[in-house]
Amino acid sequence: FIGYAQEQEYYQLKTYTIKNDTQESMVDNYLKNAYLPALKRMGIKNIGVFKVRPDKFKVSDKIYVLIPFQSLATFENLEAMLAVDKTHLSAGADYIHATHDKKPYERISSVLLRAFPDMPKMKPSQVEGERTDRVYELRSYEGPTEAMYRRKVDMFNEGGEVELFESLGFNAVFYADVISGDKMPNLMYMTTFENMEKRDALWDDFGSSDKWKEISVMDKYQNTVSHADIYLLHPTEYSDY
Repeated sequence: FIGYAQEQEYYQLKTYTIKNDTQESMVDNYLKNAYLPALKRMGIKNIGVFKVRPDKFKVSDKIYVLIPFQSLATFENLEAMLAVDKTHLSAGADYIHATHDKKPYERISSVLLRAFPDMPKMKPSQVEGERTDRVYELRSYEGPTEAMYRRKVDMFNEGGEVELFESLGFNAVFYADVISGDKMPNLMYMTTFENMEKRDALWDDFGSSDKWKEISVMDKYQNTVSHADIYLLHPTEYSDY
């Protein structure tokens, strides 16, 4: 078991909150030209960058960056490595040396996650088509207590929910426990679709499947999610997938 646990990746989900086009442009330019290239020089691959899909009811004020780490040590060393990477410092100068009255973002939030045993490694999405048409669905499920939350995690792993998503073609990128964040206890996962029509059809398939009908009524899995957040995103043109 210990050996298996060591194989599980860690993820950082960084969320930039921005308030206007100027900030969006500053963050985009920094991520594209300085930050992602620097991470790749450190051997970190498959970095996803996402934005909220257009919605007439919602202002898109977030940029999401998903970074996989082989170990917590890599995560811990990241800032120190960036600070001595001369190419990063020059390419990201506008962002790094921004003044207080022209800051590139309002805030950054960070969530640290550990991959589920049933999917210990990230799978960059194979979904194709126009990036702005794609739907990358990020979900966060909160549990009412730690014990009930563990039962929901069990439902994904031993209960077969991860396998069900896989068999239906949800193109999951990751499933993970949040080990440090502001909505704990909670898990997060991301599934990906070519477009909204495909997404809606697959969720219909999921809800009507025999497997879901079987596990969703089991006593041990009742009331294990107290709140769900659903974010419908699309990958930026410089995202790795």
